[in-house]
Amino acid sequence: MPRSAHIVSDVMTHTVVAVGREAPFKEIVRTLEQWRVSALPVLEGEGRVIGVVSEADLLPKEEFRDSDPARVAQLPDLPGVAKAGAVTADELMTSPAITVHASATLAEAARIMTHKRVKRLPVVDEEGRLEGIVSRADLLKVFLRPDDDIEEEVRREVVAHLFPAAGETVRVSVNEGVVTLTGRVKEAVLIPAAARLIRAIEGVVDFDNQLTAAPHTAQRR
Repeated sequence: MPRSAHIVSDVMTHTVVAVGREAPFKEIVRTLEQWRVSALPVLEGEGRVIGVVSEADLLPKEEFRDSDPARVAQLPDLPGVAKAGAVTADELMTSPAITVHASATLAEAARIMTHKRVKRLPVVDEEGRLEGIVSRADLLKVFLRPDDDIEEEVRREVVAHLFPAAGETVRVSVNEGVVTLTGRVKEAVLIPAAARLIRAIEGVVDFDNQLTAAPHTAQRR
């Protein structure tokens, strides 16, 4: 039915800036500023991802800058206290890193980001080596797909398979990613199947069902 879903390798950024575990605090800040990113993978060995250091990991240095060291020492469980005294990526990073494989679908990557509350994911191979990075913005690129492209796929992969007897009576239109089917079909039971398949197509925002069934069938919604 519809072609394979887009995967992370289709949208990820292949050129990624990263730091080693011994990178000092100020080098991390300079790298973030230079590349205009908010987080960096931390690597060791032959590019294996061991953690991620983000702006959030660096902020405790400023947050507790004016605090009494004796008072801070009495709050060992306060989030960020340990990182306030950190000076290298190894001490600052969040580890283990939350990563994704290049072969994961965009939906899988989106679920990981949502559940783990992260804005980007290092993309790694089977050995944990860095291959790229994928961000929330990358996952949204599928919604830039032209309406004409979506319409052609709906005709070819959904309508042609589910409603071959209906022929030209099923009309497809797409406006701003919203797919509308209009016309008359013989098998009402296939309408919900069409809805599921259309919503699974990359770039589809929603499905507006305007199909009607032949009088001898009862449509199921």
